[in-house]
Amino acid sequence: MVNALGETFAKERYDILIVDDGSSDGTWGIVKNLAKTRDNIGGLRFTRNFGKESAIGAGLRKAYDMVDSVACVIVMDADMQHPVDIALKMYKSWSRGGVDIIEGVKTARQNESPLRRYGAKLFYKALQTMAGLNLENASDFKLLDVRVVREIINMPENQTFFRAMTGWTGLRAQKIYFEPKERSAGGTKWSLIKLARLAIGSVTAYTSKPLNWVTFAGFGFLAFALLLALQTLINYVLGYSVAGFTTVIILLLLIGSVLMISLGIIGVYIAKIYDEIKARPRYIISEALEIRGQKD
Repeated sequence: MVNALGETFAKERYDILIVDDGSSDGTWGIVKNLAKTRDNIGGLRFTRNFGKESAIGAGLRKAYDMVDSVACVIVMDADMQHPVDIALKMYKSWSRGGVDIIEGVKTARQNESPLRRYGAKLFYKALQTMAGLNLENASDFKLLDVRVVREIINMPENQTFFRAMTGWTGLRAQKIYFEPKERSAGGTKWSLIKLARLAIGSVTAYTSKPLNWVTFAGFGFLAFALLLALQTLINYVLGYSVAGFTTVIILLLLIGSVLMISLGIIGVYIAKIYDEIKARPRYIISEALEIRGQKD
């Protein structure tokens, strides 16, 4: 990736900041060797795996600390799925002015099962419906003006979703479409369970509409219960036998399921409040390699 960036941005002044999210392989050793031979390469290493969102946040904050020499920041994965030639197109589009954010949007989803592809589509549709954010086929591959970086790092919450945060700012944005490449090594660490947790966390981080739905469901069942009670009284007055044991059981199971789901939704929001109140740091850095070119 470093060599590809060097060839692509050969005529531009650029720096590379690599964030090692607590990897257990030899990644950090490679980063240290690169930093020794290149003045424009630096790195951050976490004490453990704190997650992709924390890694992006740490990289943006470090980049903003160099604000005197940084005009924009490009966020991209190190597995080469984000093409470096598209990064150059982003930079050229930004340099012409009139835009603060360049969004990398996928034209295809590589090597995904139909279930995962459908799940991703459903998630983005739900996020658009509830939070008003259209993130279909969105990615973390973005160019951000330093103004955008400042706004993002000043957001105090610990529960973050980078793809949505940039759109939430409302700053001027432009889309550039790209086809993800094959991974240069390794495979995805995102299981269906992790993706489901990410989806739930992202939706609850940007909208409270699920809580409203719980309230509406409660009123809906109240109205249904009143109608059922009225029907029962009418049958009793008319002398009809009160039957429907199966119906009662089904209703109890249905209402119980709605109650449990409602409690689960409320519990997710309470857990988020709990995490925010603790105000623990989003990450801990064990080692940092400064970009030496910034000191010249």
